[in-house]
Amino acid sequence: MSVQLNPTIVHAHDKQATARHLVEILGLPEPTTYGPFVVVQVDNDVSLDIADDHGEPHPQHYAFLVSEDEFDAIHARIRERKLEWWADPFHQKPGEVNHGDGGRGLYWNDPNGHSLEILTVPYGGWR
Repeated sequence: MSVQLNPTIVHAHDKQATARHLVEILGLPEPTTYGPFVVVQVDNDVSLDIADDHGEPHPQHYAFLVSEDEFDAIHARIRERKLEWWADPFHQKPGEVNHGDGGRGLYWNDPNGHSLEILTVPYGGWR
């Protein structure tokens, strides 16, 4: 068996609101529950298990590799909700899309301050 990431825990102020943000923006299936977690399933058998944090969540980075069509749909939902987005992880290029590695990418923040990223080509390009 190869080594695979599954699951990863996302800490949140409100796990239901965080799950709703992820499924709506990314166009994912409705979340489920498992124990204390609200589970958001992504397509490569990885789940984001969202837990209520009892303090201030420490911002993390979560990147999602998407198709060109998915990128367009997600970007449209970000714009519809009037969320800020950037072409870079340091938020120096607001309202822009990057074209690194021959694809497209952008970043936005979720309600907990986590940096979310979508990209159409993995870092280093397709090998």
